[in-house]
Amino acid sequence: MRQNLQRPVDLARAHGLSTQAVRNYEAAGILPAAARGPNGYRAYTPAHARALAAFLALVPGHGHRAAAEIMRAVNEGATATALRLIDESHAQLLEDRRVLSAVASALDNLAPVPAARGDTFVGPLAHRLGLRPATLRKWERAGLVSPRRDRQTGYRVYGPADIRDAQLIHQLRRGGYPLARIAPLITQVRAAGGIAPLESLLTDWNARLTGRGRAMLTGAAALDAYLDVEP
Repeated sequence: MRQNLQRPVDLARAHGLSTQAVRNYEAAGILPAAARGPNGYRAYTPAHARALAAFLALVPGHGHRAAAEIMRAVNEGATATALRLIDESHAQLLEDRRVLSAVASALDNLAPVPAARGDTFVGPLAHRLGLRPATLRKWERAGLVSPRRDRQTGYRVYGPADIRDAQLIHQLRRGGYPLARIAPLITQVRAAGGIAPLESLLTDWNARLTGRGRAMLTGAAALDAYLDVEP
């Protein structure tokens, strides 16, 4: 059995990590606590190696924070909690797929917008999108939306084109795209009057969701291998 024990440096090298990273993972509960030898040094077992492999495999699909929470739950004997966390990640992925489908559908149905119908103010529009008014103002400062000002009240007035742009921005933000990437796309959509500029973005978005789904499968296999290890 002793020949199966590894030093921190051995476990780190096997996974392309620093020794300190391995110690940090143990301290965070991502790895189970290691036994100490007579000299006080940590001694890692094959179970620790599988735990580390499982964590590193979970990160691409679930993210660092969720992967850490999953491993902590497993190491605390709360397997049901770990599986619930995994279910939540899959549910989020499914929601992201629905958002992508909604964005694609919205773009496919873009049409010329009447110039003087459907005006609204910042509060009602923010409520409709489930946002804070401050978010819409932030988008305005970034040049993503350009509501006109009411001459009498000075209030922002969002016309149909502004509402369409805000809806697209909101959906793209939910898809994980930063404002810096959205800005030129919205500008091109306005100028071109069509969806061609967004076709490559939707393709990339779909590829990233597919990659996350595949990564979740890989992570599940590695975690299952760790769960099979004898305590």
